[in-house]
Amino acid sequence: MKQPLVSVVVGTRNNTATLEACLASIAKQSYKNIELIVVDRDSTDDTKDIAKRFTKHVYNRQPERSVQRNYGVEKATGTYVVIIDSDMELTSGVIAACVEAITADPQTKGVIIPEESFGQGFWAQCKRLERSFYIGIDWIEAARFFRRETYLELGGYDTNLVSGEDWDLSQRVAQTGKLARVSDLIRHNEGHLQLFKTLGKKSHYAKKFTAYTNVKTPLANRNPYMIVIKRFGLYFSKPHKLFRNPVLGMGVLFMKVCEFGFGATGFWTVKKGQDEVA
Repeated sequence: MKQPLVSVVVGTRNNTATLEACLASIAKQSYKNIELIVVDRDSTDDTKDIAKRFTKHVYNRQPERSVQRNYGVEKATGTYVVIIDSDMELTSGVIAACVEAITADPQTKGVIIPEESFGQGFWAQCKRLERSFYIGIDWIEAARFFRRETYLELGGYDTNLVSGEDWDLSQRVAQTGKLARVSDLIRHNEGHLQLFKTLGKKSHYAKKFTAYTNVKTPLANRNPYMIVIKRFGLYFSKPHKLFRNPVLGMGVLFMKVCEFGFGATGFWTVKKGQDEVA
């Protein structure tokens, strides 16, 4: 029996540092009936050249990643689609596990793939520990593997969202059926993680989070206060894990306090401006 085609959509921009490893991990999947689609966004480095070594399906789209992803799915021809970022690497059995999970029950419309961080330096190790708390947590993890027809029927990622768009789509898919889980991992390459750059990124996405707080998804976890409380509750629910290495544990807490602090500043600055205009 022929395996159903799986389209892997990778969005990227100026990411020569991790793109080759990402695409190589897709090429090395144990599941072989894969269509690889790379959607770039105006890269000025060798990103497109690297992509063309792995697939003929290389496109350019802007302005944001949700637009890139949706365009990639429009171009896809697979029965199933999986959305991957260019700083991610798939362990060899991920696609096979997702296909098995989604075909086991016709009511399953999406699959959650757990993520594991890796990288260089102290803060990357802190991020690895932090992300390990999220595996199996429904209100944090979001599906990345979908039936293509479901994705298209729902309109894919909401292009009005720059932050929270993955939660939003996953929750909308869950309303149409079931979400399954696999144990095979995506490995997220944090590179040489620098705290101040991370805080800048968090601030940027927090400024865009007000759009997500206005979406109508009933299951959406949209309250910024509750997100902070639940995150820290999750960390402290496993103190032996958090403080097995006390330095890393304290590093995680310090990093999250800083991230949420910068994020809150960005979020409330934008929200206050919107309220004043209204």
